[in-house]
Amino acid sequence: MNRWNIPDFLERDVIERDAHCVYCGIEFVLSNESRKSKPTWEHIVNNARIISLENIARCCTSCNASKGAKLLTDWLNSSYCKKKNITKNNVALVVKVALDYPPTLDESNA
Repeated sequence: MNRWNIPDFLERDVIERDAHCVYCGIEFVLSNESRKSKPTWEHIVNNARIISLENIARCCTSCNASKGAKLLTDWLNSSYCKKKNITKNNVALVVKVALDYPPTLDESNA
């Protein structure tokens, strides 16, 4: 388990799935020089207790810092997203699904 309480198996699955920022699409490669383009852990729905493949993703530091604690739908309408041409139509599939079916906390496992 990492320091964000993401189990090893889930961390591996997300890293395999998200080779690019789920928002802006920048590729995560070792040669990325800019700190802003390094991968970070993201809760698509801002609830740290929802630790699932549907809610945990990787996004670049820049997108993560911009989104912060904003609701995904609000953030997608922000000037940052407009400037970077990030829309609900061009984000990663995991984000599109979360927009239509937001991940929730399974109280039986909480």
